[in-house]
This record gives sequence, C-alpha cells and structure tokens, in this order.
Amino acid sequence: MLKSILSKPSTQQYIIRSFSTTTTVKSTPVGGSGRLNGKVAIVTGGGDGVGKETSLLFAKEGAKVLVVDIDAAKGKSIVTQIKDNGGNAYFFTADVSKANQVKEMIDVAEKNFGKLDILFNNAGIMISEDDDAISTTEEVWEKTMNVNLKGVFLGCKFGIPALLRNGGGSIINTASFVALMGAATPQIAYTASKGGVLAMTRELAIIHAKQNIRVNALCPGPLRTELLDKFLNTPEKRNRRLVHLPMGRFGQASEIAKGALFLASDDSSYVTGTDFLVDGGLCAAYVTAE
Repeated sequence: MLKSILSKPSTQQYIIRSFSTTTTVKSTPVGGSGRLNGKVAIVTGGGDGVGKETSLLFAKEGAKVLVVDIDAAKGKSIVTQIKDNGGNAYFFTADVSKANQVKEMIDVAEKNFGKLDILFNNAGIMISEDDDAISTTEEVWEKTMNVNLKGVFLGCKFGIPALLRNGGGSIINTASFVALMGAATPQIAYTASKGGVLAMTRELAIIHAKQNIRVNALCPGPLRTELLDKFLNTPEKRNRRLVHLPMGRFGQASEIAKGALFLASDDSSYVTGTDFLVDGGLCAAYVTAE
C-alpha cells in the first residue's frame, strides 16, 4: 500500500476589516513573488537534485506541491522544509515506471489539492554501467528506459486528463542536452531515453495545444548533482567534459529549477513544444575560449 504524508494547509491567511467590508488575503510563502499563486504542482524525483530545488522554488512562489520520490526519507525532508518556510506540500512515494503508482499519484494530487495545474515529469536515472551499444547490457537499457522514458509517458497518460479537468495547464518533461548532440563518452541508454522524451514532448504539445495544455522539454546541461557525480566519478571523466563548457563550470540544480519555474508559470503562456536548453551555452559551442 502506497502512503502519502498529508500536511495541514500552511498558506497563511489574515483578515482585513475596513468599515463594512471583509477581505481574505492569502500571503505568499517567505521570499516568493507569487508567480505560482493558486497553482497545484506535481514534481517527480522531488527529493533530490533538480527535483528538490524545483519543489522548494515552486512552493516559494506560491504553489501547492506534491513532492514525489521513491526515496521516502528525502522526499519527506523536502516537504518539511517547504512547510517550515510557510508553504504547502504533501509527500507521495512512487516508482514512476509503475502505471498503478503513477495513476495514484495523480489521484492523490486531485484529492488533496482539488486540481492539477503543473506536472513536472523529472524523475530519472543514470546508470554507471551505461556505455556504448556493444557494452551496455539489456538490463541497463531496460531499466533506464522504464524510468526515463516510460515514466514520462505514464505521467502524461494519467496527468493530461487531470489537466483537462482543470481547463489546462503546463507539463514539463526533463530531457537533456545529450539528446541534441553526440558524444564520444557514451551513455547510450540514457541518451536514447532523453531523445525519446524530446520526440514525445513535441507530439503531445501539438496534440493538446488547443486544449490549453502546454508541453515543453527542459534540457539541462551537465550539473553538479549527486546523479552526475556518481557517473563522473574520476577527475578524468569530469575534465573530459569541462573543457567543452563555455562557462568553464557545471551548472547548479537551482539554475535548472528557475528554467522549470518559467515553463510552469504564465510567463511562458505562448511557449509550447520547445527543447528548452539551460546548458551554459554548451549546445551552441564549437571551440570554447581559453
């Protein structure tokens, strides 16, 4: 049995009384500007890396956030941080490669928040044994595809009806710069899975464009996250990639979260079907500056 941790609504309210009128005003959580006020968001892979930073940022900007992760301890800690900062969040444990768990994830969001506005299909894996076509095992290939590609498909399969019930919304699918360019440092299953995310995102964007649903792929460059650190586990592996980065550094998960915020908010109301790059110029580079 899957479990959700339900927090008490923590959006602060206060009453302004002026003569015969009474107005209820909802405050934005500490430090936010209210770009997602009144919105409900699901963030998969919300316990770590980009998902963690995005969950915190969405809540800071006024969204109610369903933090979803397979690691309950990490996910619950993010919910605690959000609540401590005046936000509103629940936690739900799910394996995004399992259809019944993803369906229940959507049901939990609607049951506890009343609707769904934003779906961030962010959960993903990168396996260190992922190599070229000759060396990569079927097990690594299938596990990668199940989480990175099937997980996004299932999120859309069950999430789109919820968005339609609410009159529309925004879907953000995490892809990667590797889906747009080749590399002699192979991770064939990961690359192929992210290429599939790009193709699926474009098609869904066109299918649902007139139904007020925007669908965009967020394509991060190499980031200083636990996921990448495990994969780039030697100085040689790291330096092999750093030389190609125009800014001379890996990105930060918080920088990707800001890209997700743009795609989630009404600021991107005319943006759909894009491969939204947040890669420090990597995909634009040929020879970088010395």
